[in-house]
Amino acid sequence: MANLERMIRVARGKAKADTVLKNGRVVNVYSGEIVRADVAVVGGVIAGLGSYRGAREFDVAGRLVAPGLIDAHIHLESAMVTVPEFARVVVPLGTTSVVSDPHEIANVMGLEGINYMLKSSKYNPLNVFVMIPSCVPSSPLETSGSELRATDIFFMLNQDWVLGLGEVMDYPGLLAAQPNLLDKIKIVEGKVIDGHAPGLSGRDLCAYAAMRISSDHECSTPEEAREKLRLGMTIMVREGSGARNMEALLPLVTPQNLPQFVFCTDDLHPHDLVGEGHMNAVVRKAVRLGLDPVSAIRMCTINPARHYRLGQLGAIAPGKTADMVVIGDPEAMRVDMVFKNGVLVARDGALLPGAAAAVRPPEPLRGSINIQWLRPEYLEIPARAGRCRVIRLVPGQLLTRQELVRPKTIGGRVVADTEADILKLAVVERHHASSRIGLGLVRGFGLKKGAIASSVAHDAHNIIAVGTNDADIMEAVIKIRKLQGGFTAVVEGKLIASLALPIAGLMSVKAAGEVSAEIRELILVARSMGCAVEDPFMALSFLSLSVIPELKLTDRGLVDVSGQKIVPLFVRGRAAGGRPRA
Repeated sequence: MANLERMIRVARGKAKADTVLKNGRVVNVYSGEIVRADVAVVGGVIAGLGSYRGAREFDVAGRLVAPGLIDAHIHLESAMVTVPEFARVVVPLGTTSVVSDPHEIANVMGLEGINYMLKSSKYNPLNVFVMIPSCVPSSPLETSGSELRATDIFFMLNQDWVLGLGEVMDYPGLLAAQPNLLDKIKIVEGKVIDGHAPGLSGRDLCAYAAMRISSDHECSTPEEAREKLRLGMTIMVREGSGARNMEALLPLVTPQNLPQFVFCTDDLHPHDLVGEGHMNAVVRKAVRLGLDPVSAIRMCTINPARHYRLGQLGAIAPGKTADMVVIGDPEAMRVDMVFKNGVLVARDGALLPGAAAAVRPPEPLRGSINIQWLRPEYLEIPARAGRCRVIRLVPGQLLTRQELVRPKTIGGRVVADTEADILKLAVVERHHASSRIGLGLVRGFGLKKGAIASSVAHDAHNIIAVGTNDADIMEAVIKIRKLQGGFTAVVEGKLIASLALPIAGLMSVKAAGEVSAEIRELILVARSMGCAVEDPFMALSFLSLSVIPELKLTDRGLVDVSGQKIVPLFVRGRAAGGRPRA
């Protein structure tokens, strides 16, 4: 904080400020107005709005001056680059703060992974606030690399930059009053608890909200969001790579309920980050869909700041931290200048020299790909009488559906049926070399040859592969091991394209542009293999997420998400009411 006496003198116009943004149109997130004013800054804090002089002055010539943008909920690991590289990309786009839940790397490496993310977040021109993961593993129906209990995370809650407890994904466990989960709720008294409860409704939702879980980013319909809104929950409108819910939810936003809505990306892959942008792209789309610009900016400034009790952020007003963006073209959300703590750190889309500390070697991390020697017979599915449960992709959604089909068989074994677009799916446990492999079938990829595989498989991040034949599936998994994590595409036993993700099998050491280019190449290769999915690797990564309905596959087998149980691949028929009977 600046010298208090000097702050008063500057605010009263009796002394020069350190920095003044002259002749701007300030976005006032309190009144909803755009007001012509200078912004005076002393010691990284805003001293006043009005007419001011400064030791250093920037004439913004009538451009918008808005608070730095905030992503209310993101898993930074999903950008597949290191935190300093993520900051290098997003800060020039106007993002000055993110609230990160590092549960991806925590599921792989536990506290070691969380500490890696915290250390990597230092010395960057980006505020990285952290919500401590609540569900490691996300459910008991998968094998993760770690298990975090309340006693493991307790000491982290008092660390700088830690805001509370991350998304409570295991809502069935919570509703069943699972002791370990309730212990975590108890130890975060007075801090924020974020939610994750797709489709939860009625009395069960009341029980969930009664645990002081104050937000949800999984709403996909206005009806679902309205019910949660009425219970006092903050609705996080997600617009990321894995799911885009803005179009469905934005009509629900009104001037009366606007404070209860925030924007987030959740998971943002590098090709979207590089190609579309970050929170600037979210605001741009919201305005294009009809939301007024000031309301759109509020949803990624003052609203998330209030939700997370970050009183110093989210507004341009006296006493607030001077995180500000100068917007040259509001319709395109073109960010011309970014100020962090009152210092110009980015201009015309690029980080300025000296804005970040000198590049340090990455924090050392152990290897994370640890699988048993694979044998061809491990991927075989013996044929049985009856029909099979098949996971059906839902375009543009993390949700999947269940179908019952009679599988194609050869020599007493279930095989992929490319004519019916039914492929074999495998999840290989990669943390403890247990040799455990979950096998299933999936419809919707469209592959006609070969296989693709990934070590990014939410949330346990075992190796997941889909393909037209067992040999290529096995080779794709083996190549993942040799890369120590990443993506692979294999045809007739040959590696056609790959991306190495050696940091926990989740992140690259390369620049975002390079990672984006390699992913684009992988997607083009997958399309040449017949794949019909827009981003097959992203779609593949969510097929083992055992907390989002309807049917998923983990290393332990097929998961009926609603029932939170492992179910057999084959069913004998239909029980009363049309439900499959094992």
